[in-house]
Amino acid sequence: MNTRHLWLWAVLALASTTTNAQSSYAQAPTPLQTRWAKQVTPSNVLPEYPRPQMVRARWQNLNGLWQYAITAKDSAMPTTYAGQILVPYPIESSLSGVGKPLQPTQHLWYRTSVTIKDLRPGEKTLLHFGAVDWQATVFVNGQEVGGHRGGYQHFTIDITRALHAGDNELVVKVFDPTDQGPNPRGKQVLNPKGIWYTPSSGIWQTVWTETVPADYIQDLRLTPDIDKSTLNIQANAPAGYQIAVVASVGGKDISRSKGKSGSVLTLRVPNPHLWSVSDPFLYDLTVSLQKAGKTIDQVKSYFGMRKVSVQTDEKGISRLFLNNRYTFNLGVLDQGFWPDGLYTAPTDEALAFDIQAIKAMGFNTIRKHIKVEPDRWYYHADRLGMMVWQDMPNAAFSLSQEAKDIFEKESARNIDQLYNHPSITTWVLFNEQWGAYDQQRLTQWMKSYDPSRVLNAHSGEYIFIDGKETKTGKANWVGSDIADVHSYPDPMNAPLLPGKVRILGEFGGIGVSIPGHQWNELQGWGYIQVTPGQLQTKYTIMNQHIKMLEAEGLSGSIYTEPFDVEGEENGLMTYDREIVKIPLSVLRSIHAELVPQTGSLPDISAASPDLTDPAAGYSAQLTRFMQGERNPAFLKALSITALRVGDKAGAARISNAYISTLHPPYSKTQFDYILQFTNSAKDSAGFAVIQNQIPAINALYGSRHGETKLFNLLYAEHVAPAFARRETIPDWDLIERRLQPYGTPGEEVFLRSKAIYLYNKSNWKDYKPVAKIYLEKFGSHLSQEERKMLQGALDKTTE
Repeated sequence: MNTRHLWLWAVLALASTTTNAQSSYAQAPTPLQTRWAKQVTPSNVLPEYPRPQMVRARWQNLNGLWQYAITAKDSAMPTTYAGQILVPYPIESSLSGVGKPLQPTQHLWYRTSVTIKDLRPGEKTLLHFGAVDWQATVFVNGQEVGGHRGGYQHFTIDITRALHAGDNELVVKVFDPTDQGPNPRGKQVLNPKGIWYTPSSGIWQTVWTETVPADYIQDLRLTPDIDKSTLNIQANAPAGYQIAVVASVGGKDISRSKGKSGSVLTLRVPNPHLWSVSDPFLYDLTVSLQKAGKTIDQVKSYFGMRKVSVQTDEKGISRLFLNNRYTFNLGVLDQGFWPDGLYTAPTDEALAFDIQAIKAMGFNTIRKHIKVEPDRWYYHADRLGMMVWQDMPNAAFSLSQEAKDIFEKESARNIDQLYNHPSITTWVLFNEQWGAYDQQRLTQWMKSYDPSRVLNAHSGEYIFIDGKETKTGKANWVGSDIADVHSYPDPMNAPLLPGKVRILGEFGGIGVSIPGHQWNELQGWGYIQVTPGQLQTKYTIMNQHIKMLEAEGLSGSIYTEPFDVEGEENGLMTYDREIVKIPLSVLRSIHAELVPQTGSLPDISAASPDLTDPAAGYSAQLTRFMQGERNPAFLKALSITALRVGDKAGAARISNAYISTLHPPYSKTQFDYILQFTNSAKDSAGFAVIQNQIPAINALYGSRHGETKLFNLLYAEHVAPAFARRETIPDWDLIERRLQPYGTPGEEVFLRSKAIYLYNKSNWKDYKPVAKIYLEKFGSHLSQEERKMLQGALDKTTE
């Protein structure tokens, strides 16, 4: 048995209490919940030691109920707080107990009380944050003690001088602009939809204190070399000390080394037991800071002996090698979201479950997509045996100089933070040109910063949809170890380039809806949509093509995706991790053609889907509707089924009947339904609600969302048919008469449509009077760029 597990459990037993008084707590409403959510209580919040590669005995977990407040950005520190929040779950999440968004114009404040016990003279108290998204400022007893910018990196503050005996007030101020700032933020957006998801603002990883001596080991850098049977160790510690390291297996020491602090120590590892996916062997490591033979500080760690490289096979094809052997990287695109915790897994068991489930499916690789996980996720990958491709969360799309500077600083810190994990084999610099710039320079920098790993400089620099190129690269993977394309839905190979491994960085995305296990039953989607019964055949064929592409030089593939994520229903398992859409044994059989199964497999619990074709029972349910059944729940479910089976006319009729049963004030769930199903002015019930509820819709979805929906309906109904044939000249008098009954919205649609039509036709004579009225009445509704364009044309006609 690996003694690493014993260390972690021993430390956990010492650190399982918090200073927070337990009060009433209730999870916020959520559309979907995992089985682990019920285990979360204020006294049971991620109690595990958060940093498995540098374990000390004296620590205190601060997770639990804190107070919170949301204020305007220019407000001072609050004196009263709005309520309680369960740290470390993001404020937007159900598990936080709050479930509220944070806007870029606001600050989020946290407050709790901390008592530090048994602090001896000369010792220090360090305050650790696993991660805070995005900018944190920390106060202890009213004194600002430090801060940090970066949503994915842990940070530490020495708070010793700010402490006093007894209770100490800890306050954290957070600013998170999400997609409105210069910060890397992954898939988080303020208005989630499609492939973009709910934000995770504020504290989202464990907060804890640690007691250390005045001089202590700050971090470690471990680099294995299996060809030389050595481990290079660099401990960041003050000068003037000795560093002593001991490697052990099962409690038995196998190797020792000693040297000056700051130097690189070389530890011999005789007959190394190599780390691999099928045999993820880990050595235990003890690192001590010593002076005059006396141990001043000591940390427990671990390492794996493994090597990743690009080499050529017997046919001269560049391939990915693990431990000097070609290994096809069969992977999935894992986004790391949870329906109840968003960025934060409900429990440590849940965190490990995802890796166990992916391994049980027969994959050997996870591409961790545009997110950096807590340290314990990588620890689980290390011990369970899973290769990880780690994406860098991309720079803000604005690509301002500030955004570039932040991206480069955070990328370096990401590498430093994750460097010691044997599971991480590949860094991914850019994805699909999101926030990409200076590719050659940054590729060279990243390769020199960590030459021990493979570099995929641009995953999806070229993108293909249905075989057609939709995004063309600019740098052609310059300097990269890998040429990587994305192809949806069907697989294809990357181009053959000298010395580069050919990778299919994303493919698949087969959408399968599982009723009762959906985040949003109205907006679930995939790149292609099939029934549960059709999925296995389609997925099998895709993998057969992957096998044929491997023979032609492909060395790895990443399927989108292991789990549904919010509205994305591309997962092989549902978002709540309850239903696996293809039996695990079948998935392993399919994948065995590419990755033969060896070693033990995790035993996980997941149910199989109902393979009944939704269309099979739809006709009988439609008969009930025809016979007068008008129960609201029945109508809602039947309308969704109608869409799923392609009965658009039935969906319109049934949804109209359902909306007629609703009455104001409408909930967001009801508005979601109304906006989704109302696709024409002829859908009288839904259209009438939108007409009469524009202020309520705008309050929920943002400025002019209601007007935009209304305008699109009116345009589709009364204007678009006039452009069905290009040679037809629109009858603007007829269009105006048809739009008049809708009042001001109808007038705005008419003037806008006619002005833009005449602008595009360069008919400046007729354009002038129409554009003049449109800009006078509705110009304030336009974007600055659009208003400038139309006004500029108007000004020219008056010269």
